[in-house]
Amino acid sequence: MIRLEKMTDAHVAAVAELEKVCFSDPWSENSVASELRNPLSLWLVAMEGDTVVGYVGSQSVEGESDMMNVAVHPEYRRQGVGQKLVIALEEALKETGNHCLSLEVRASNAPAIALYEKLGFAQVGLRPNYYRNPKEDAYILRKEWTL
Repeated sequence: MIRLEKMTDAHVAAVAELEKVCFSDPWSENSVASELRNPLSLWLVAMEGDTVVGYVGSQSVEGESDMMNVAVHPEYRRQGVGQKLVIALEEALKETGNHCLSLEVRASNAPAIALYEKLGFAQVGLRPNYYRNPKEDAYILRKEWTL
């Protein structure tokens, strides 16, 4: 059974390893660890037993939040883990007074785009050549809510 919890120092190495599995330009372990010391950040992990199977992270300023990264281990995809993480992040952000969440997603990432649209995100912009490795545009998606 998957459970969600706030990321702690104990999760950092596993999150950094999952970055390597999921992304062509992964964050380092030091970069992930620095998020725990950033008062603007909120990161959640999805756990099965003692194993990190997914995570989501955000930074918030003045009531607006940006989803930094979300990832689910390939063996756990298409099982609702990503959706649970995004919903849990949104709920946690509401509790801290945030009123919106934005993110960038690769233009070719149809499964992620479909998930975000299902959750109420809408495209509000485009960042040309945002991603490298391979070079690709990013859609800017945003969801707003009332507190």
